[in-house]
Amino acid sequence: MLKVGELAARTGLTVRTLHHYDSIGLLSPSARTDAGYRLYDRDDVARLQQIQALRAFGMALGDVKAYLDSPAASPLAIVERQLSSLDRQIAQAQHMHEQLLRLRSRLAAGEETDLSIWLTTLEQMNMYEQYFSKEELARLPLYQNPEAQAEWRELVQRAQSLIDRGVTPHEREARAFAERWLGCVARDSGGDPAFILRLTAMTGQDAAIQKQLGLTPALLAYMRNAINELRFGIYARYLPAQTVERMRRHEASHSDEWIDLAMQIRARMQYDPEARSDEALALARRWFGMFTDMVGDDPEVVSQFRRAASLEPMLHLGTGIGDDLIGFLRLAMQNMQVQAARA
Repeated sequence: MLKVGELAARTGLTVRTLHHYDSIGLLSPSARTDAGYRLYDRDDVARLQQIQALRAFGMALGDVKAYLDSPAASPLAIVERQLSSLDRQIAQAQHMHEQLLRLRSRLAAGEETDLSIWLTTLEQMNMYEQYFSKEELARLPLYQNPEAQAEWRELVQRAQSLIDRGVTPHEREARAFAERWLGCVARDSGGDPAFILRLTAMTGQDAAIQKQLGLTPALLAYMRNAINELRFGIYARYLPAQTVERMRRHEASHSDEWIDLAMQIRARMQYDPEARSDEALALARRWFGMFTDMVGDDPEVVSQFRRAASLEPMLHLGTGIGDDLIGFLRLAMQNMQVQAARA
């Protein structure tokens, strides 16, 4: 058994902190001396380890208490989570170590002219860290791979060249380049739809990042149009011409709204995976309302749209939507139907 002062000294916490944990029912000592001093046993110390681990993950004290007092609490799960976090930190440190070794090698060889490339890479790393956590960055190929970053600089230059040469977005050369662009987006985001969505928002809304990467508003608009032309060409194989034209008009005025809505849905998915909350249902209603505005409500057209989506991978590439988001919306729709049946 440890007295409160001994436990504080061994753990690096203050006595005041342990008293506070006791006062809010987060960590109460299992025993007290005859004089009323707190005594902590092995189980108390184990709970304290779990508290500190969850706090390190960014969990608020109130949430820590609710979790530890729930049936789902598991000391093994918390330790596993700590190990995973450490593994990611080790991988990130190893990645930085390798970068610094390459930089040292180049500098030692007198290749000082390459320093600007490394400075640019560091600037890009700082920008990514504004939008992604360290754990996420450890899983983001575009962040970790200097070769991919160099290729993206070349892609941006190629896109600007298309603009300068007057190649319109609907021409075959532009559509072929759009396909390559989307392939690189999918590859360098690890194929994670949530990452793709945030990368899209990052490059589309942050003027500082646009300037750093050379992604001018005109270039972004050109690539968006080229990608849309690529997709509309695929949809034209399945849908009536008037529907494709309707989709063009809708996309011209609602593209940013779709991105914003998808990001809101992904944020809600984290807290309400079963899509039962009023917020989830409202987002689903908004999604299906926009879908109807885009495609119409003819059952045959809707069926053909879904058929195209199921058969043509290019229609999903780089959208940031993914099967998980579609599944969430279907759950929300089922829950809305259940609510309607009960009303």
